[in-house]
Order: sequence, then C-alpha cells, then structure tokens
Amino acid sequence: MLTLLILVSVGLASAHHGGEHFEGEKVFRVSVQDEKQVHLMHLLAHQVQVDFWKPDSAEQIRPESTTDFRVTADQVAKVERFLEVNGLTYEVLIYDLNELVASQFDSLVRTTGHSYEKYNSWEKIEAWTEQVAQENPGLVSRSTIGTTFEGRPMYLLKVGKEGSNKPAIFMDCGFHAREWISPAFCQWFVREAVRTYGSEIKMTDLLDRLDFYILPVFNIDGYVYTWKKNRMWRKTRSTISGSSCIGTDPNRNFNAAWCEIGASDNPCSETYCGPSAESEKETQALVNFIRQHLDSIKAYVTVHSYSQMLLFPYSKSYALTKNHVELNTLAKATIKELATLHGTEYTYGPGATTIYPAAGGSDDWAYDQGIKYSFTFELRDKGRYGFLLPESQIRATCEETVLAIKYLSNYVLEHLY
Repeated sequence: MLTLLILVSVGLASAHHGGEHFEGEKVFRVSVQDEKQVHLMHLLAHQVQVDFWKPDSAEQIRPESTTDFRVTADQVAKVERFLEVNGLTYEVLIYDLNELVASQFDSLVRTTGHSYEKYNSWEKIEAWTEQVAQENPGLVSRSTIGTTFEGRPMYLLKVGKEGSNKPAIFMDCGFHAREWISPAFCQWFVREAVRTYGSEIKMTDLLDRLDFYILPVFNIDGYVYTWKKNRMWRKTRSTISGSSCIGTDPNRNFNAAWCEIGASDNPCSETYCGPSAESEKETQALVNFIRQHLDSIKAYVTVHSYSQMLLFPYSKSYALTKNHVELNTLAKATIKELATLHGTEYTYGPGATTIYPAAGGSDDWAYDQGIKYSFTFELRDKGRYGFLLPESQIRATCEETVLAIKYLSNYVLEHLY
C-alpha cells in the first residue's frame, strides 16, 4: 500500500511539473548591511547564475535589507563558500526546492475538475470562466480582451449586478507566471461574489453599485509554462529578435518611465523591460481595455506574491503622488482590515521606498491614466515558501484578501470622483 502511495505521489509530482527539476537546489536569504555588501551581492550574481526571488534582481538590492535567491545544486557549495568568506549573514530558507515543488500539491488525490482550494491548470481555469458566467447570468459575464503571444484568449470576467453607468474596479492576477497564489485569489474572489450575493450585505451592496472587471490570469503563456516545463518561470513567452532568450517581464513593460530604473534592457534578464513599451500582446490588451473604460474605472488592483505588502504609486521614482496622504491612509486601514481574520501582518507604502524602485509597472501606469486608487497586493508569505505557497494556505490567504478588497472597494464607492 505504501509503495502504491509513493508511486501515486511521484506520478502526481511529475504530471504537474514535467520538464525542469530542482533536485538539490536551495533558496538563500542574505542580510545585506551596507553598500560594500550590496557590491558583494552584485559580484556573486556575476559569478554564479542566481535566480532572485526578492528583490527581482541584484540591481535592486539595498543596504539594510534582505535578499532571497535560488541557486542550482551544482553551485550551492560555491555560493555558501562565497557568503562565508565575505562575512555575509545568511540562512537557508529552502533546503530542497524539488521536494517543496512536489509538496506544494498537498493532496495526493487530485480532483479532476476545478477546485477553489487547489492550484488549477490554465485548462481548468479557462473552463471555469465559461462555467461561472453560464451559471450566474445576471451577475457574471465573460469577454475576450485580446490574445497572448502564443494565441490563447485573454478572458475577462465582469462581475456585478446588471445595470448601466456603474463605476468599476479593475483587478488582475497572474502577472508573473510563478506566483500561483495570485490567480487562485482572483478565482476565489469571483466565487465569493456569486456565493454571497443576496445573503451577505456588504458584498451584495458592492455588486449592486459597482462592477468588478477581473482578469484571472494575465500572463497565461507563462502560467502554462510553469505547469508543463519550468515551475520557476516568471516572464511572458514572447520571442525577441536577435536573442535566444525568451520573454519579457510584463510588470516592466508599461509606459510609465519605461525601462528607466529597476528594469533591464537585457533580454536574458528576469526584469527585461521588452523591446519597447507595451511590446507585449498581453500588455496591449490590458491597456486598450482600460483606456476604453477610463470613464468608469475608479480603481486598479493588481495581485502579486510574495512579501505581504500593499503598495501604491510610485515605483518608477521616489516622487509622491498628489493624493499620497489619502493612499497611505487607505492602505493602512486596508491592511488593518486584512489582519482581523488571521492576524497576518502586511507592510504598506509607495512601491519605490517600500520594496524597491521599478519602472514600467502597471499600477504606476494606471495611476497616470487618472485612476487615482491604484494598488499592488503582494500576497503571502514572507519567504518561508516564497512562490511555492502550499495549497493548505490558499483558503486563509484568499479569505483575508477578500476582506481587504471589500474594504478598499467600499472606500472607493464612498469617494467617487
């Protein structure tokens, strides 16, 4: 019986992540004290192929911060020696990445259909978008706002009681392919909307007076790739003229101080800004839709992971927005509401100072279009599992984030402009 269970679990692991394996790979966290140690981390990144998890690249490391990064098995000893010789304080967050990739799927027995408490493949999510619209015709409708580089339809769900001239909130998930908890949240939010409409006063009131435009997965090609080939993939899957490297970082691709800071013009970089602003088909689809609906869209929310942060513009510079005090106060109140359920602690503030400067982000772009309530959520956790949050944490993560979105939405309704 035990042999059978092991075979089943091995079979499941390989079925969910064919292609790349991560045996012996480790994730380190280094405490960076000063500019000298920042320089040492740059040196390490030049000597060894390092996959930065937080921040997104060596260039974004700052004094008095921590950096999390993944290292291949054959480089682990070299990295440990470098850190020790140079007196850098470090800990190993993840000792065997492959084991964690396999255990991210908590359940040995997978449901064949869509599940809100499991990570779903794109095929399941696509079928779910159709089903949830069919089953809730007065509350949910589905449209296509464009296609991805590889030709997949980008489905948008409009969630709200039918009515005309309603203000709207635009929310997207799944910008970075490996951040699986993000699409899980968008699905959960839709579920909560249809499940509690008519029975829960706050959600009912929101859906009567507001529309939510929800893009369950923005970077669909990348997401599919994380399921089939490489669980750690981040970027889109577009090809780049003159380079063998694939993909653009979609959150560096927007026309908001494009490629100026915290982004790379190297196509092989994880923070590659693309050959031009809005070069990606996915970016074009999103910006075209928002531009066409600027009259009604009053808030923009983009959901990422990990770090447990609520960020707002700007990330492209250290400049403060005109309504900085309002955004700061709203972010503080929102994370206070989020913490009421499970006590999860978030930090908040402008992107540039709270996490790191990064130009070309969707939240800055949306704000500059006149959407004055523009926010980025960085969901759980703070690094213990990083991008591999176990399925057992999906429910709690989504429940608390729904509270935050409801609070934010209610504020927007009360402060329409």
